[in-house]
Amino acid sequence: MSLTFSIIQTSLHWENKEANLEMLEQKIHSIPKTEIVVLPEMFSTGFSMNASLLAETMEGPTVAWMKKIASEQKIIVTGSLIIKEGQHYRNRLIWMLPNGQLGFYDKRHCFSYAGEDQFYTPGHKRLITSVKGWKIHVQICYDLRFPVWARQQPQPEKETEYDVLLYVANWPERRIHAWKSLLVARAIENQCYVVAANRIGNDGHGVYHSGDSMVVNPLGEVLFTKAHEEVIHTQVLEKRVLEEVRNRFAFWKDADGFRILNEE
Repeated sequence: MSLTFSIIQTSLHWENKEANLEMLEQKIHSIPKTEIVVLPEMFSTGFSMNASLLAETMEGPTVAWMKKIASEQKIIVTGSLIIKEGQHYRNRLIWMLPNGQLGFYDKRHCFSYAGEDQFYTPGHKRLITSVKGWKIHVQICYDLRFPVWARQQPQPEKETEYDVLLYVANWPERRIHAWKSLLVARAIENQCYVVAANRIGNDGHGVYHSGDSMVVNPLGEVLFTKAHEEVIHTQVLEKRVLEEVRNRFAFWKDADGFRILNEE
């Protein structure tokens, strides 16, 4: 069983939703055949702390745009945007299905170095979604630095908790060595594929992003990466390869059991 992902690595128009959605719609329409399209973190605005001005509700225009694109193209569309929920602002990843149903994940680790924790409320629940028998665990940018949050948790009736670890990001070039190293590490330690979409270009603060979006196989081998260029990369993942690695190197059997304790 295979599963096809398309990563859109692109520059973003700073805090300009209309321009970003128009640009991304054109790029999505140019993809000949795929199943899941992965957009960067805060794809409609860039990584902005201007939450009070830019936030939308789940009934807002950007979620509606995702619903329209997913329905028209018969694909899953995912990426994060700024959502207002009650009195809280969330950096929320939306997992939009072609039938209009959706799941969401609120970024657990807010990037305090840039003040994200001063404007956004962290989430406390993981999202592992299912497509064609594949289990996909979605996370956002800074979450990558915290391996426990991504770690495969022991399962009583099956070998592993998920098959693909997916990241959407606005990860700057100045710390790109950590990005590339940790993506490979996550694939190796969790014996899974990793699919990661990052942006390129300067944001509204002049911070440069080199992209370096990646696809990594369960052995930690990099199947795709590209720096400093806009690119739409489509990658077919094979379940057979994943199962062969896990059967041959059954390291998951020796993993430590643990629980994540949440405080809400």
